[in-house]
Amino acid sequence: MNPSHDRLFLESAHCADSHVFSLADFDDWFTRGIQRHRFRIEQIPFAALDKWHFSESRGLGHDSGKFFTIEGISVETNYGSVPRWSQPIINQPEVGFLGFIVKRIRGIPHFLMQAKMEPGNINMIQLAPTLQATRSNYTRVHQGKSPPFLEYFRDTARRRVLVDVLQSEQGGRFLRKRNRNIVIEVGPDELTDVGEDYIWLTLGQIQRLLRRDNTINMDARTVLACISFHRQGFDAGDDLDEFHGQRHRPLHGMGEILTWFTEQKCRYDLEVQRIPLAAVSEWRRDECRIFHPSGDFFEVIAVKVEADNREVPSWTQPIVRPCKQGVIALIAREFDGVLHFLIQAKVEAGNFDVVEMAPSVQCMTGDYRRHPGNRPAFLDYVLEAPPSSVYLDVLQSEEGGRFYREENRNMIVWADDAFPSDLPDNYIWVSYTQLKTLIRFNNIVNIQARCLLACVPPGLDGAGRLQRV
Repeated sequence: MNPSHDRLFLESAHCADSHVFSLADFDDWFTRGIQRHRFRIEQIPFAALDKWHFSESRGLGHDSGKFFTIEGISVETNYGSVPRWSQPIINQPEVGFLGFIVKRIRGIPHFLMQAKMEPGNINMIQLAPTLQATRSNYTRVHQGKSPPFLEYFRDTARRRVLVDVLQSEQGGRFLRKRNRNIVIEVGPDELTDVGEDYIWLTLGQIQRLLRRDNTINMDARTVLACISFHRQGFDAGDDLDEFHGQRHRPLHGMGEILTWFTEQKCRYDLEVQRIPLAAVSEWRRDECRIFHPSGDFFEVIAVKVEADNREVPSWTQPIVRPCKQGVIALIAREFDGVLHFLIQAKVEAGNFDVVEMAPSVQCMTGDYRRHPGNRPAFLDYVLEAPPSSVYLDVLQSEEGGRFYREENRNMIVWADDAFPSDLPDNYIWVSYTQLKTLIRFNNIVNIQARCLLACVPPGLDGAGRLQRV
């Protein structure tokens, strides 16, 4: 990443409020965004879906063959305590856009965000990137309007591109799904009128809003995680974290981390076969749901949506509804003055390359409270952490276009001196800077870890350290 990009992002991050829109102005604008539009969501039976049908070969899909399908997969793996299972999964092979436009206003870089309605959103609208569009949407398969600002991202040759990387989606719910995470800069005289559903905010303001429940959506968080505030690379000096000319040595060199990650990929097997949805064992289907009789995991339901500010004013679609609230957590610790996070190599059925680097704790399916003998590693440590050790504790939503009112408890917890030094083989301490470097590449850091890292601001002490608050 160009060093000038880092400085631009730092300028924006250090602006905790803006002369353009204060956070008080934001609250008024956000409230008006809910009031000025007509939104209605209604659960319907599958038979009431328009242009969606079940088929033996494709599962539940759209007549156009576009958008996405709900299919079945069978899974075999040597990871974890369950060696084989089958499940429904979302197959959406398209690569969509998740993009921010940035420009300087009164000299300070601001990010253009939209108040976006999605059928699964808690609070109906949440803050989204400038552009959030699947390929089916922006090629107008729905025969509706084109998404605003699309032209800025389809022709990047004339733009200053600050971030551009393919990133994975949830491996437990999507089959090998990726989106293009991109940030571009425009001139200060461009986009002077963006419309009432858009707002310019600094990164400092966005960081403050990330600490509010269900305010900034998942698609915005994954792009924000791709932003770097420091020099990155894989040259000979990369075993040192560098902040403002001061060098600190992380616990493991980047080469050691990549060797560990490669070993994890070789250690675990993952065989995934697409099967007919009707052949998924144990799962049941009635007129309104595809569900697991245990009450765990998730359900597939159908909804009818009305929204007067979307590309089409009404539509129907399947959507995944979670059965439980999950916990996603990073455990933080300093080694030699360098901020590290405890990372696990996690296998999920929809992963592109067997494993990705995941948070210290990631449990989003099943009910961990009902199965005390099979609790994830370090879950109790996170849940029992004293308030003084908790840096972040916020409810964050999953993507509202595919998941119905799914929120998970997102936490960052400081490890104390009693934290175990012996780790399971699939865990490793990785520095914040190293994680930010790894996010520059595809299919390494998963979306849950990225969304948590988006909540970590650049260190206010100039050493890149996480501030205890």
